[in-house]
Amino acid sequence: MGAQTSTRLRSDDGKVNSVHSLSNWNTQFQSSKTSNKLMVIDFSAAWCGPCKFIEPAVNDLAVEFSDVDFVRIDVDELPDVAKYFDVQAMPTFVLVKKGKERERFVGIKTDELHRMIEKHRF
Repeated sequence: MGAQTSTRLRSDDGKVNSVHSLSNWNTQFQSSKTSNKLMVIDFSAAWCGPCKFIEPAVNDLAVEFSDVDFVRIDVDELPDVAKYFDVQAMPTFVLVKKGKERERFVGIKTDELHRMIEKHRF
């Protein structure tokens, strides 16, 4: 009988981790600052049609790039995080490595997001 895991903070298993609290976000972001792993932050909102449209494709990218951390932030749940990254429209994808923004993309072009992940993952 193994111990049950609490809220998962990493997406090591190829899934997108939805972060719902500022403390979980701060823990994950601080951890990313000392890691060489790329983090893809998906800023979305429950009411955002394009966000819902691209969500399955982002989930597929998380499986394809299991060496990358994928995090989903609802801008209405964590407005301070969205403000910190100056998110103006959704969906916005911010690629972060060692705590620094490498590139960002606004929209639903999955091929562009794929290209950016390939460029920054190593």
